[in-house]
Amino acid sequence: MSEAASVQAVRATIGDSEFDRDTAVTLREPGVYDIDLSAGWTIINAVNGGYLLAVLGRALADALPHSDPFTISAHYLTASQPGPAVVRTDVVRTGRTLSTGQASLFQYDEAGREVERIRVLASYGDLDTLPDDVRTTAKAPAIPPMDQCFGPQDAPAPIPGSSAITDRLFLKLDPSTLGWALGAPSGKGEMRAWFGLADGRDADPLSLLLAVDALPPTAFEIGLSGWVPTVELTVHVRSRPAPGPLRVSITTRNLAGGFLEEDAEVWDSADRLVAQSRQLARVRLG
Repeated sequence: MSEAASVQAVRATIGDSEFDRDTAVTLREPGVYDIDLSAGWTIINAVNGGYLLAVLGRALADALPHSDPFTISAHYLTASQPGPAVVRTDVVRTGRTLSTGQASLFQYDEAGREVERIRVLASYGDLDTLPDDVRTTAKAPAIPPMDQCFGPQDAPAPIPGSSAITDRLFLKLDPSTLGWALGAPSGKGEMRAWFGLADGRDADPLSLLLAVDALPPTAFEIGLSGWVPTVELTVHVRSRPAPGPLRVSITTRNLAGGFLEEDAEVWDSADRLVAQSRQLARVRLG
């Protein structure tokens, strides 16, 4: 069986996978949810921002009358750590086709005081009610076949910044965006890859919130190294993804003042643009 076929042969199902278990929140009281953030989604010592966004996205899906995120904007205030956390939600407005809510994730400091980690504002709807009409100039990224791409397991040495999250993901990176791994970055702020979850679970709107922030930073291919923490991330979910692997393309056009932007597109197996995002991230210079 080819790699593409093996990825599409789903082993875990939506609702019963590691991703679902690790993003599950427990209702404590109306609008308040408890979760134990899993160490399996960490980068270096910090919890991945896309995983965290999916956690808050799941809490809002429960708190709002609509279940699908259409747009969600997050500000990352302090670095999250594995362990207990509390998500507090607030319904801002409910309508017939869209509902808007906000949520914050808190953890506790050494004195037992709540520290806000992330704050989000989001609008939710029902993706299945959207019309099928598509008029676009966007084109799916040209990524070589999977057997011509490379994942973390193919690296001759540990990839800088690699961590537990790589074991949860299926990643096959476009060789033309892998110069940084060989000590010869192209200087272009580009990263492209086939993407999926390691247990074979197909993508859904919540896992798209992870997909936009799961590839190595474009800063690596610009020639920088080290942690690239997210300051702000906005995701637009455009369609429910078809079964099968995703293609993710991320580009950076401007690094200035120690910050860069990353624009991401996520395409499904039916050649449909299913999610877009932009984030502002801090980089370490020098």
